[in-house]
Amino acid sequence: MKFRFLLWVLGLMMSRASRSNPAFQQQLGDKDLAFQLQTLDGKVARHFIVKDQRITSRSGVHPQPAFAIAFKDAAYGFATMQAKNKQLAFMTGIQDKSIQIKGNPALVIWFQGLTKYLKPKKKPKA
Repeated sequence: MKFRFLLWVLGLMMSRASRSNPAFQQQLGDKDLAFQLQTLDGKVARHFIVKDQRITSRSGVHPQPAFAIAFKDAAYGFATMQAKNKQLAFMTGIQDKSIQIKGNPALVIWFQGLTKYLKPKKKPKA
């Protein structure tokens, strides 16, 4: 359940950033594709659609994603995406086959670059 919620929030944050953050919009460029994050068994899946410098997301599996990142299970997916060092967590997961990449690996790197624009804004200290 936590993983499903995390994917929904990720979709919300990317959708908001695609409407209001010029740097994020620039990263989207002229891309027109769909990608998804899911569990290996496909029981938990959310796909994200990039079109016209906007991102929308929907629950479930997309018929033809440009790439998919599949985690061995929901708990592992949640832990990996919440890890302090996400890059290390992803690399370890890929090496031990707990994370499988389907499709274009260059787009996975592009997606990981997008996530740096999604950090919550720090409130200035009073």
